[in-house]
Amino acid sequence: MTLANRKIVIVGATSSIAEHCARNWVKAGGIDLMLVGRDLQRTERVANDLRVRSPSSRIQTMQANFVGAGAIAEVVRAIVAPGMPDVVLIAHGSLPDQEACQESLGLTRDALEVNGISPVLFAEAFASQMRQAGRGTIAVIGSVAGDRGRKSNYVYGAAKGLVSRYIEGLQHRLAGTGVHVLLVKPGPTDTPMTAELKARGARLAPVESVARRIVKSIDRGDSTIYVPGKWYWIMLVIRHLPAFIFNKLNI
Repeated sequence: MTLANRKIVIVGATSSIAEHCARNWVKAGGIDLMLVGRDLQRTERVANDLRVRSPSSRIQTMQANFVGAGAIAEVVRAIVAPGMPDVVLIAHGSLPDQEACQESLGLTRDALEVNGISPVLFAEAFASQMRQAGRGTIAVIGSVAGDRGRKSNYVYGAAKGLVSRYIEGLQHRLAGTGVHVLLVKPGPTDTPMTAELKARGARLAPVESVARRIVKSIDRGDSTIYVPGKWYWIMLVIRHLPAFIFNKLNI
């Protein structure tokens, strides 16, 4: 199947990384693209921009509840009913305030739900459908934060750690079935979600280059990527630091 004939679904389509992935995909023209978001108005704004960029592409939107197993299962059934997607990108999430989470079990629960449990449930629902069809690609955006718990963001990191372990198991389960699974681990990226980090002077990766790498990795059939690639080496060091050194770091 050529790029121009692919059916692609983006869950969390209003995220900046997802939107820029979509812009890369529609360049080829003739894409069948389903954008799934919690806020229909924002999702439609993204869709309208893509329609201008690619008049020959078919851009649809769907409003969805991203919390709750029953709601997620219903959304996925509705998406696959007209035909199995070739690619599903699961991109939703939010960056919680770590200190606020420490003061509120409710905020902690919400952060774990939206950043960990919800992406996993979407991936599992699509995986079951694709397994029956014997084809397709599922790409899930995790984070380098999931590689080791750090005091600055361990609630978010715990959710992304859940995603990483889940994807490892899903890749094992689906090996040799014709269904491919990609785990994307971005470092800090210049998006609205990281605006506070940017205001504090953090060096952030351009979202355009991160999106291009994700799209290329889906096409290549990669299994796990760090974006930018330097984060593979950074996290390799952080993961292997002994506790007596790690616990002295203010990270």
